[in-house]
Order: sequence, then C-alpha cells, then structure tokens
Amino acid sequence: MKRALQAIISLGITVGSFAWTFKDTKWHELKESLLRANYLWLLPYLAILIAIHLARTLRWGNLLSPLEKVPFKSLNEAAGIGFMMLIVLPFRMGEFARPFLIAQRTQIRRSPAMTSVVFERIVDGVLIGILLRVLAFYLPPETPGLGAVTVGANLMFGVFFSGFCFLLLARWQHERTLSLLRKLFGLLSPKLADRVVYVVDGFVGALRQLPDAKNLTAFILFTAFYWGINGWGMSVLANAFDLNLTVYQGFVVLSVLVCGMMIPAAPGSAGTFQASIVLALGLFLPEGVVNSTGVAYANVLWLTQIVQQVAVGLVLMGLSKTSFSAVAGKLGEEQAQA
Repeated sequence: MKRALQAIISLGITVGSFAWTFKDTKWHELKESLLRANYLWLLPYLAILIAIHLARTLRWGNLLSPLEKVPFKSLNEAAGIGFMMLIVLPFRMGEFARPFLIAQRTQIRRSPAMTSVVFERIVDGVLIGILLRVLAFYLPPETPGLGAVTVGANLMFGVFFSGFCFLLLARWQHERTLSLLRKLFGLLSPKLADRVVYVVDGFVGALRQLPDAKNLTAFILFTAFYWGINGWGMSVLANAFDLNLTVYQGFVVLSVLVCGMMIPAAPGSAGTFQASIVLALGLFLPEGVVNSTGVAYANVLWLTQIVQQVAVGLVLMGLSKTSFSAVAGKLGEEQAQA
C-alpha cells in the first residue's frame, strides 16, 4: 500500500511537471532546435561529467578515510554503480546502494557508510541553498519566476541547515537528544521510538569519526571543484543550442535544478528535471526562446546526464561482476522491512 501510494504521488508529480514544461512549447521550433544543434559540444560536456564523477567519488573516499583507506578500484565501483542505481531505482532505494556496495568490498559497516552519504547530502543542500539565494539577489525584482526560485532556495536551505544543526546538537548532547526523541516518538508508538533512537544513535556514533584535517580539507576542495565544474558545464552545453549562457547564469540554472530534483518524482527525476531547467532559463531568456530552444536544451541535458551515469555504472558493474538484480532485490527487501 505504501509503495503504491508513493508510486501514484511520484507519477502525479512527474506528469504535472511534464505538463507544465510543455504547456507552451512551440513544437516546430523545438524540432528545429534539436536538428540544428551542434552536438560536438557534447564531447567537452561528457568530459566534464567524467570529472564530476571522479570528484564525487574521491570526496566520498575522504569521508570514509577514518573508517578505512579504500582502494580507488573498490571506491570507484561502489560509487559508480551506486550513482547509477540512484537514477534508475524507484522510491529512493538507490540512496542505500553505495553503503551496501562499499560494505561488500571493505570492512566498513553500512551504518557509518550511510552516515557519510547523508553528510554529503546535508553539505550539498546547505551549499546550494546559500548559493541560489546569493545568486538570486543579483536578479531584478521584477524577473518572472524569481519568487518561486527564492522560495525554493529558502526551503532547501531551511531543511538542510536544520538537519545540520540537529546533527551538531545530537553530537554535542547525545544522550539528551536520544531521550527527547524517545519521548516524542513514544507518543506515537514505542516500537517506532525504539527504531528512531537506534538509527540516530548509530548515525551520531558514526559521525564522531570525522576525517582528519588533511582529508577534511580534501573533501572541501573536491566539493568546490565538483560544484564549480557542474555549474560551468551548464553553460558549456548551452553553446550547442546558441543559448549563450554566462557562467553566472549557468550556476543559477544548476542551483534551481538541484532544488527541483529534491521533489520526489519518477526515476531519473524525469519531469522535475526539465521543469526546473525551463524555470531557470525563464529568468534570463525570452519566453519564446525558452519554450522552444530552452526545452530542447533541457531534454538533451537530462538525457546526456542519464546516459553517462548509467553507462559508467553498467561498465563498472560488468568489470566487477556485480548483479544488478541481486543488489536491487536486496535493497528492495530491506526497504520493505524498514
């Protein structure tokens, strides 16, 4: 029942996002944009995506360093296959793929590995929330769609910064935090309270094993590099469609996209991805351009990212002789039990 409800909600969001994206599309001009595009720009953009993959992989290794120094081969396999599963699996099951895969290849337990993944998410969420709010400050107040973008930035920052504050509080006042959680959730169900306390206890315990100064610095540098070339990549691929996005505009597009992808939708963020790009382009470009060339750019961008991440995951899966069905089945069983 729960999965059926999740599927209905995700499908509804996806259909609604596609409907909003294509509601004013100029189909003939969209077709012409796709035919006239200079797809040679895909080559440098694919190189950027590979650099992004390596930066994401290496910074994860920095977070795992207090637990074990993971060889690059094992780290790359777990990361690449995990990123692919995050895209293709429904119900956010892919979030648990990397901890599961790294636990198969090292002595690292899944709980602290999951902690590293959540810590990444919180850092990225706070960073993008701040970045989008700062970038939006330089847009004219009368810009169409600016209100929605500002609300999204504030919500994203609020959610992830609250999570960050909770982690700091739980690490500082461990026992008191657990006691408070037990009382609050105990009002709903003692069994639920025990489960929540167990998860938070293990999570905060793993959080105590932070990287040393060298690895923490490397994590920060890889994070800056990862998001830096990500934003630049938005403007690079835009050249294929003669959109001429500046680097500043590319970072705005990226930030709006990340906010939009927080909304649960179909695998691969189909629908919400395109809608976010169209919304972001509407901040800078005329409506007619957005509803033709902009929609073409959004879909090519989405497809390129999907193909690259799936291709890397499939190659690493084949080289490591990992069974997709076995991993997906295990993750599905565990989520159902949870």
